[in-house]
Amino acid sequence: MKHAPLRRTAAAATLLALLVGCTIPAKLSHPNLRDDVPLAGLQAPTGAAWPEAEWWRAYHDPQLDQLIAIAMKQSPDLEQAHSRVQNAEQSVRLAAAQAGLNVNGSAQFERQRMSKNGILSLLPPSFNIDPWYNQSDLGLQAKYTFDWWGKKRAGIEAALDQAHAAEAQHSAAALTLQNAVADTYFGWQGDQARLALAAQSVDAQQRFVTISELRVAHGVDLSDDGEKAKAQLAATREMQVTLQGSAQIRKVALAALLGIAPAELPELKPRPLPEVDSRIPDNARLDLIARRPDIAASRWQVEAALRQTDVARAQFFPDLSITAMAGLSSLDVGNLLHSESRTFGLTPALHLPIFEGGQLEANYGVSKAQLQAAVAQYNSSVTDAAHDVANQSLTAQQIAARRQEQAAQIRANEQLLSTSQARLVGGTRDERESLAAAAQLLQQRDGAVALQAQAVSTDLALIKALGGGYHMPGTAGSTASPSSSPSNSSGDDAHERH
Repeated sequence: MKHAPLRRTAAAATLLALLVGCTIPAKLSHPNLRDDVPLAGLQAPTGAAWPEAEWWRAYHDPQLDQLIAIAMKQSPDLEQAHSRVQNAEQSVRLAAAQAGLNVNGSAQFERQRMSKNGILSLLPPSFNIDPWYNQSDLGLQAKYTFDWWGKKRAGIEAALDQAHAAEAQHSAAALTLQNAVADTYFGWQGDQARLALAAQSVDAQQRFVTISELRVAHGVDLSDDGEKAKAQLAATREMQVTLQGSAQIRKVALAALLGIAPAELPELKPRPLPEVDSRIPDNARLDLIARRPDIAASRWQVEAALRQTDVARAQFFPDLSITAMAGLSSLDVGNLLHSESRTFGLTPALHLPIFEGGQLEANYGVSKAQLQAAVAQYNSSVTDAAHDVANQSLTAQQIAARRQEQAAQIRANEQLLSTSQARLVGGTRDERESLAAAAQLLQQRDGAVALQAQAVSTDLALIKALGGGYHMPGTAGSTASPSSSPSNSSGDDAHERH
């Protein structure tokens, strides 16, 4: 019959739960979340594979590899994101610890004097009692709260989902950093290529000025022609200075992204800009949800908010806890370890919410509102992802079409330069015609380099829009999972896009 009181307490708790059951809200079902992105109607070339986890290696540029490696080690922004992950992981540990058995030990010694005007004054004068006494205690106390309604379990699952969201946000921060480093680096390479062309243009314009000055000096041309040539030379030099300034600014920005001083940047050497592929994966409409870290973070926030509604709902149910105590207590320290000093206690406790002044309903309403906000954020993330992919894909197509036309102009100007040089050799034209043709060709080539730099920048933006190498793990503990949710997050099934 030792367990009869406990059984009666549990029965009473169940009965009380039934009595107040009419006020308990129904358990919320999992919200309907879209499992694809609205890319229907996007006329974009497909067939490319998803980016790899280390997608930047597809450009085959050792300098870029080195820069990103430094950024991943030293960036303060990435360290901040990492701290959020660690904080979320500790929250999971805290929630799990609070749900377990709590055991505390205590040991104390107390010396106290009782007032003679207190209880001692009620004793006859013949009782000569020393008002000073000692109290020694040594014991253990254990407390366990039954999680019959799943409140603590839901709290642990909510903390786990928040940890997953923090990990996805960390991946998003890493992708943003990697993308910014690559974009700044290739922008610098584009400036270097244009600077090489600008130097050739300055040489050509300087030669044109020299010829114009000679013709003006011999009275063949008006002085206005010489001034026009000088103005064109100044404009070319201005472009050269602008590109030099742009290159320096990009190096400063690159150092800031890496978290180092500009003087600590590795030596960078000019390299040709890479050719890019503007296609998108065939299954982008379905798999993009699992490939975008921002969508994954929003998805985990929905899962966490849903678990929090379970926690708020469980507050309507009674809590039953049991506290057990065992120890030693004695007025005489010398007798503390004797068997007669043993003390035991068992305390079942029942907490039943009856009149909470509307706090439970308000708390539950707040959790529902937070769930609705998380769902709205998720839907917004999906829509933004679709817009991002479509925008970058269409921009890439437009740049590719412009590069084709630019290539046609370059071929035509190369032909003009060839014919003008032939006439110069034949003596039918002076050097000015071939210099003008060369200047025009250099201008077209500069435009081609600028377009190629835009194509690389757009390709980087498309990689980011596709989520880089991220792949969302399965939503453990949820009632619905993404259509594509393998457990790896490294993108091992992806292949090179270039």
